[in-house]
Amino acid sequence: LESEPEAGPFSFRHDRSFPVHPLLPCWRTRTSEDTHRIILENLEESAMYGGRIEGVGPRYCPSVEDKIVRFADKESHPIFLEQEEWEGESVYVQGMSTSLPASVQAAMVRTVPGMERAEILVPGYAVEYDMADPLQLLPSLMSKLLPGLFLAGQLNGTSGYEEAAGQGIVAGINAGRFAREAEPIHFSRSQSFLGVMIDDLVTKGVEDPYRMLTARAEHRLWLRHDNADVRLTPIGREAGIVSDEHWQRFEDKQRKVESGIEALQRTHRTPQDDPALTDRISLWEYLRRPGTSLDDLGALPELEDPKAREQIELRAKYQGYLQREDRIRERAERMEDLRIPDAFAYADLKGLSYETVDKLQRARPASIGQAARVPGVRPTDIALLVGHLRARRSPVA
Repeated sequence: LESEPEAGPFSFRHDRSFPVHPLLPCWRTRTSEDTHRIILENLEESAMYGGRIEGVGPRYCPSVEDKIVRFADKESHPIFLEQEEWEGESVYVQGMSTSLPASVQAAMVRTVPGMERAEILVPGYAVEYDMADPLQLLPSLMSKLLPGLFLAGQLNGTSGYEEAAGQGIVAGINAGRFAREAEPIHFSRSQSFLGVMIDDLVTKGVEDPYRMLTARAEHRLWLRHDNADVRLTPIGREAGIVSDEHWQRFEDKQRKVESGIEALQRTHRTPQDDPALTDRISLWEYLRRPGTSLDDLGALPELEDPKAREQIELRAKYQGYLQREDRIRERAERMEDLRIPDAFAYADLKGLSYETVDKLQRARPASIGQAARVPGVRPTDIALLVGHLRARRSPVA
């Protein structure tokens, strides 16, 4: 499997061309009957299956033992061999996560086609760790029980490097702001995957190690990698971690995109220019057609910034969908703007069930939007809360 040549840099802050190093392929193979036989014969030696580890494993990354047992009807399971370095022979065996003894691992690895002479550099292993209940955290990742204590990473019930790093960014920013007595920065679900993950953790809690899957985000048409700078650079600027140079670069790109769109909207084509047309339309409308690019139209030749051109094309192609998404996001943000006081007495609000009171008192949502996402809370409960909070806001005649 060849690498993707168009994969760009992670940062918007430079024009460095990619890839910097030669792209490496990924190799694919599969387990065999012998692999399955060795695993089944040694199941009791597995730390997970032998009962020496009782913790719940990650739902989306099962061990190879788990796959063999749960999907006994499968003759084989895919394995991906990922090269770990440019100048070396170490290969990561993706799809063979295991807690079997090293001697058993050596035997089963060599039953996989293409790996008959493989040597194990680091055997697989299982990890069992404790966690803090993320329902005890505020959206800033500060503890509700001990102000000034911020928690991030696997401690909060997550699994994965990206999840831990994302929480570390949020907890670090807000710990610094807490020390300076500044207001915390909250990331919303409609703003970032960070916001989705943190909201899931502090609102719903976890029953197994949490992974940030894109399917968890209801606004994923807006939460794209190509517009991360648009969504998050202003927040970074507010937090004081975006330099003047970085901010200037961001503003320059935004000006190029907006001026490019305006130029396309001002320029028109007619049936005389293009016999396929039945009416006069702008180049912006023309660009919205499937398979049409700026290069096809010969438009904006003076705009050489490839990232700005890409943004213009994406905004044209998805304009209708994004407008609908904007309306949904605006409604969601209005729900988030309706704040619930920290010490709100849910038990005193007549009409809420005992179950709802218990769930809301435990989660302590900061807004109506968050309260609506607490598992088990009904729409009628939310309507009652909204009515009560709005009545409290209204001046008494």
